[in-house]
Amino acid sequence: MSGRTRALSCPERTCVGCRERAAKHDLLRVTAVGGVCVPDPRGTLPGRGAHLHPRPGCLDLALRRRAFPRAFRLPGPLDTAAVQRYVEALPRVAEMSEH
Repeated sequence: MSGRTRALSCPERTCVGCRERAAKHDLLRVTAVGGVCVPDPRGTLPGRGAHLHPRPGCLDLALRRRAFPRAFRLPGPLDTAAVQRYVEALPRVAEMSEH
């Protein structure tokens, strides 16, 4: 055998809130644009990105831990109002198991 596997690989990222690894498509990408955290659900905005479960609990953990400035390697606090509005506006489809 050649040592190659036929299983499809799925990119994984770590949630900046709960620090759990998950498939990239299960997480919301967030970028910093001019000192403001902006949700990037399509993953097309330029620059460094941070990934987050689109749940209020993970967002609260990320804010408490000051994870966004650290993930973007930027000094000082960032405005996260746009991300909070995006997460709160998502439909509550069968609440995923909490950590």
